[in-house]
Amino acid sequence: MDDQELGFKAGAVIQVLDASNKEWWWGMIDDKEAWFPASFVRLRVNQEDFIGKFPHEQLDAHCSKHCLHKNVENQEQMRTNVIKEIMNTERVYIKHLKDICEGYIRQCRKHTGMFAEAQLSIIFGNIEEIYKFQRKFLKDLEKQFNKNEPHLSEIGSCFLRHQTEFGIYSEYCNNHPNACLELAKLMKQSKYRHFFEACRLLQQMIDIAIDGFLLTPVQKICKYPLQLAELLKYTTPAHSDYKSISAAYEAMKNVAHLINERKRRLESIDKIAQWQMSIVNWEGQDVLSRSSELIHSGELTKISRQGKSQQRTLFLFDHQLFFCKKDMLRRDMLYHKGHVDMDEIKVVNIEDGKDKDFNIHVKNAFKLQNETTEEIHLLCAKKPEDKQRWLQACIDERKRVEEDKEIGFEISESQKKQAMLNAKKSRQSKMKGMNYRGFSVPPLHQSLHPLHQRHITVPTSIPQQQVFALAEPKRKPSPFWHSFSKLTPFKK
Repeated sequence: MDDQELGFKAGAVIQVLDASNKEWWWGMIDDKEAWFPASFVRLRVNQEDFIGKFPHEQLDAHCSKHCLHKNVENQEQMRTNVIKEIMNTERVYIKHLKDICEGYIRQCRKHTGMFAEAQLSIIFGNIEEIYKFQRKFLKDLEKQFNKNEPHLSEIGSCFLRHQTEFGIYSEYCNNHPNACLELAKLMKQSKYRHFFEACRLLQQMIDIAIDGFLLTPVQKICKYPLQLAELLKYTTPAHSDYKSISAAYEAMKNVAHLINERKRRLESIDKIAQWQMSIVNWEGQDVLSRSSELIHSGELTKISRQGKSQQRTLFLFDHQLFFCKKDMLRRDMLYHKGHVDMDEIKVVNIEDGKDKDFNIHVKNAFKLQNETTEEIHLLCAKKPEDKQRWLQACIDERKRVEEDKEIGFEISESQKKQAMLNAKKSRQSKMKGMNYRGFSVPPLHQSLHPLHQRHITVPTSIPQQQVFALAEPKRKPSPFWHSFSKLTPFKK
């Protein structure tokens, strides 16, 4: 930075003193005045708190007509400002998508010697589908936009009509990290750097690198709830669009939540596939055929009708519960010992004492009753708190299944197959490189409590000028995944 450049953080509010130059503005933060790039900031839609800090005379003297308005406290004017910003940002976004599709993708396809189609699919994902959808969405918005009296515009219905179609952003957001990695590999070579820069200049795009353009769809889908929240703020209950805007706001929050959830679950299916590959003598269909999240795991005693006790390690996923047995010598090795369909199971809490079905005394027990076959599994925990965790986990599993139904969550067959293929390849490479003599035994499996963590969801009370990208907060690795990632079972 030069001495006359203004430093600021994301979310900072800058008082604009001179905006005559479209690229560099003169502004002030905390009594410090300096230049800052106009492209790094967004004009505030809500100026109410800003006006409270500075006298009107100062605003009239220093602020350009693009920044502040004297009558921003007027409800209709405020709604007009928000509507205009939604329309303008949508048009700019369409321009960005067009530049990516016509400026980058079209040129890349002409140079088959530099790019394979599979490579382009990784870098650009389904952005062409997004471009096609967004053009249709903007056309719908333009029909509802009242040019003469923008505050009377009724755009809420547009979001409601297209809410399911916004789901295509999920695929793009999930693929974006892979796109960044693939692009980073190419950018190490000067010929690719020069190629992408030539594409940008040929298309007359703004001075942003290709990775910046590819981030815009991720930012955009997170921005919709913020814009609708701001619009709802200045839409009175008497307004004809109030109910639609309110419903649209909730719908777009749900879209963002679904995208976050899909991203989180996709990250977990690779680990689940690896877990299955570590289980010896696996029988039946893959766990991913019906499940996509581990809810709980731990050790329980399984009791037969003859009173025989069996120590088992159980893994509860959505829809399925798996029984495993530890090897007598290699305690880190697990053998597959069957599973039950949780969709057909009724969980019954058992009081300590004699059980009438099994005619034995039990403690810290509960039953899994199959309502179709009438088969019963009697399970006992070591401690009362362990039993309560399992009972709660079974409740959480049913909630997860219902929630998935409500939001329409599902993982494609191709994604499941890819996860299993990756796990098999990883398994084979580990087996080849295994040093049998120098093998060290990893720690025993530890209980994994129900997973309630989620990706960052779109907030509703943060200043609109902030830009949000899909990101997951850093978390400590799960002790369970840490344990089984070291599993290296082999046949004796």
